[in-house]
Amino acid sequence: MKIKLARHMGLCFGVKDAIQLAEETAKTGPVTIFGPLAHNPSIKNRLLEQGIEFTEQHQHARTDTLIVTAHGTSDRMRQEINEAGFDVKDATCPLVHFAHRSLKKLVSDGYYPVIIGKEDHIEVRGLTGDLDAYTVLSQASDIDQLPPAKRMGIISQTTQPIDHVESLVECIKAAFPESEIRFTDTVCHPTKQRQKSAIELGQQSDVVIVIGGRTSNNTRQLSRTVSRFCDRVYQIEKVEDLNRTWFESADAVGITAGTSTPDEVIQPVIEQLRLWNNAESPASVRMETQARVMAD
Repeated sequence: MKIKLARHMGLCFGVKDAIQLAEETAKTGPVTIFGPLAHNPSIKNRLLEQGIEFTEQHQHARTDTLIVTAHGTSDRMRQEINEAGFDVKDATCPLVHFAHRSLKKLVSDGYYPVIIGKEDHIEVRGLTGDLDAYTVLSQASDIDQLPPAKRMGIISQTTQPIDHVESLVECIKAAFPESEIRFTDTVCHPTKQRQKSAIELGQQSDVVIVIGGRTSNNTRQLSRTVSRFCDRVYQIEKVEDLNRTWFESADAVGITAGTSTPDEVIQPVIEQLRLWNNAESPASVRMETQARVMAD
């Protein structure tokens, strides 16, 4: 059995930077993270062990310092937490900032805002928090919710698969042929890299393991993408979730992971598969892992 690692997988730079900011800030005093820093229990537990607190409502924060997560937040919320007297540290990913700027530009140019993504996702809540009118779409059937606006401006949640986004944009154009449609691509580069790598992995593997938090949107999207090319796809959160029977009669096993999955979660999965597969050389697995890290 050959173990294949996706060319691009695991933590993106935005999440890495957010973790680093949280840990460095915690060294200077008590700190609270406003919302989930990353949708992965391993990361949350690691930060909790350092005394870092989490809150979904800034009113409940017990510290003077508050960190905005990589997912970003609205200008209205920024103003609210600043006026509440917090020392605010901003871990918003630069690519999420780009999505905010793109949306503001569309609105200022007179376009009705349309966001492709999950309405209850923290990033989408931040994107829509400054808007009085907007529509969030996650699938083609949602297009019926759109008002017949003369001009529509479309962006997407940064972790949506680009092929899904582009397909919905075409559906919107077909449904509103008289409307002027402007689309700004805000899907982030790390998501595109991981989606493309997942497709390659699915085409080359009999079984694919997708590692990531159960609440991670981008991990679920990776699983869905791989499932188009491989029939045996399993999403796990940690090495203990592996089941040896999944790999029966498999010649090639692929491994990928979401953008909020750290190496300390990925590596034990690789090692467990190596232990189950006596024919696999430890050195070759390490070489594949190193190549993947360097590629990112």
